[in-house]
Amino acid sequence: MEKLPNINVIYEDNHLLVVEKPINMPVCEDSSGDIDFLSLLKSYIKIKYNKPNNVYLGLVHRLDRPVGGIMVFAKTSKCAARLSKQISEHSFEKTYYAVVTGRLDDKGRFEDYLIKDHKSNIVRVTNSNEGKIAILDYVVIKRKDNFNLVRINLKTGRSHQIRVQFSSRGNPLVGDHRYNMDDMNSKVNIALFAKSICFRHPISNDKMFFELELPKRYPFNLF
Repeated sequence: MEKLPNINVIYEDNHLLVVEKPINMPVCEDSSGDIDFLSLLKSYIKIKYNKPNNVYLGLVHRLDRPVGGIMVFAKTSKCAARLSKQISEHSFEKTYYAVVTGRLDDKGRFEDYLIKDHKSNIVRVTNSNEGKIAILDYVVIKRKDNFNLVRINLKTGRSHQIRVQFSSRGNPLVGDHRYNMDDMNSKVNIALFAKSICFRHPISNDKMFFELELPKRYPFNLF
């Protein structure tokens, strides 16, 4: 019998799979050809339940490749549609923790219009005529020297949103090799982690909340 992939499964039933995505793994197949998380999870289900045919697993939200943390996947198309509806209605809550640099108010809301250059995979702040609205709320949890540990609640789910919105205000994320000029060549992994999610179960409608502990790695371990 094939060995199950090494995956941190937080919750599983006939409808959902809640798991921890490893850092530096793409969520779905990309041009790198590296193993992607979606394929790994399909393999997990196929082996665990001895399924002879192709496995369905619905991707309803994403994390950037360098970012780790909690994700939920749908085991049926009905569940995928219902979770996607919650996301579009902003009732699906995602909480991130990040370590950012510089001076920062104790709490705040960022509202910007973002546009993505698909050739360079760079996102930038633009005007409302070009971009899509991006909104997040944040609270500073702790400070140490020039570092701030912040809790972030996303109101929209734009590509690179957290990274771009903080960087554009002079508070880039530690280890962000794309949007932090001081960390372009560092070997530190990005200090962004998907810590918790909260949503309604697509079948039972029960409120579901799942949370992970912060990573023990730098710079999270400073706090």
